[in-house]
Amino acid sequence: MGDDHSTARPLRADARRNRERVLQIAQEALASDGLTISFDEIARRAGFGVGTVYRHFPTKEALFEAVLLGRIERFVADARALATAEDPGRAFFGWFAWVVEQVSANQALCDMLESGSAMAFRPGSTLEDDFAGALGRLLDRAQRAGAVRRDLVVDDVQDLLRGCLAAERRARARGGAVRMADVICDGMRAEPH
Repeated sequence: MGDDHSTARPLRADARRNRERVLQIAQEALASDGLTISFDEIARRAGFGVGTVYRHFPTKEALFEAVLLGRIERFVADARALATAEDPGRAFFGWFAWVVEQVSANQALCDMLESGSAMAFRPGSTLEDDFAGALGRLLDRAQRAGAVRRDLVVDDVQDLLRGCLAAERRARARGGAVRMADVICDGMRAEPH
């Protein structure tokens, strides 16, 4: 019986490592190739048979959701970490520009936004509310500090974020040097008194 226990642990650890490897490869593939990447190609890049991928993720959508929602959870965590930053304006604008940079360089996140599914949140998930709440705290603090226009609400900033992402991708595609996030951030800044 001791042998059964000693062999079971490595299998669980192997399975965990395999799942992490699939997620890592899927994240890289989705960033470069977008939502059109196949299970077979992800398995090939990870060095696994497609059955290994299916064991961890029963559908392509389940795998993509795990990767993409993980990225959005990171945006939420970073916004929450910045909620007590010493300079609320710098925290707000820095986070906004960082999200634009991360998403515009990630083909799959861009595909999600362009498909009209906004952030493609799972029904019943609190992630959409978490995202809006974390953004709202950054916005409120930056407005109270006089760094951001008072007439903006969270929905406005989310719309500006989506528009900025589309503009940033078009600028990159044509080789433009103008950073759209900087332009949008300038438009959100409070007028100096």
